[in-house]
Amino acid sequence: MDELLIQILLALAEFFFEALLELGGEALLDVLSRVAADVFKPAEPPHPVFSGLVWGFLGAVVGATSLAIFPHPLFHPSKFHGISLILSPIAVGTAMSALGAMLRKRGKQVVQIESFPYAFAFAFAMALVRFGWAS
Repeated sequence: MDELLIQILLALAEFFFEALLELGGEALLDVLSRVAADVFKPAEPPHPVFSGLVWGFLGAVVGATSLAIFPHPLFHPSKFHGISLILSPIAVGTAMSALGAMLRKRGKQVVQIESFPYAFAFAFAMALVRFGWAS
């Protein structure tokens, strides 16, 4: 019984720290995309599928970069290994979507990463790279 409780706690810790890592990467790109949005104003918005692929690619790049800093998994595999591959992107996408909603309420302009689909694509690609290549 104690072993199961420890495994559950490790799975929750893995989810929590993975989500924090992904949220940090997204916050950095959020700031950079705000700067880029001020500098480069496109005549028409990009296609949503293309934008999703770009955010996914950027998530994979940030995930690969994070492997240089944290080359090992944040937690050792447990019975629930890999659960953060789905739960973390959902949590991060929800957090970024809530941030976008809060900014819209205050009359601020939002960027793409502050919506659920793009934030999820970024976080999922980042988690997938870390899941696949963390040694």
